[in-house]
Amino acid sequence: MIIHIVTMCVKDWHEMLGKIDVGANCVRPRLSEYGTIVEKEISSLSETYNSIKVIKYVVMPNHIHMIITIGSSGRTKFAPTISRILKQFKSSITKKIGFSLWQKSFHDHIIRDEDDYLRIWQYIDENPARWNEDRYYKKQE
Repeated sequence: MIIHIVTMCVKDWHEMLGKIDVGANCVRPRLSEYGTIVEKEISSLSETYNSIKVIKYVVMPNHIHMIITIGSSGRTKFAPTISRILKQFKSSITKKIGFSLWQKSFHDHIIRDEDDYLRIWQYIDENPARWNEDRYYKKQE
């Protein structure tokens, strides 16, 4: 089994997925209509690919983080890659809303040990509360 942390950003970092009240001790962003569609699509990933599981995720105003496991599908001819999974994920959302939200690429990192896993889990957990410190946060003028 391979465990990935994946980050995908909205084009030009526009805050289209939801809102966070900066300064509030936020546990979860208030999702927009688009953010709700993204969250539903995250939930359905395991149904689309029986060999993957989304262990943890957060939908932020302009990006998402997911911890995804990819196991053996039991088939020798086809094993989904992270690129294939995320291409399908983005495509499905694009079809549902009528335009592409996403930047072309994504960032992923293979989680190699328990310390790395725990550090990333904590980062995802705390991401909403630390929104104004996030590298993707743009102060509204």
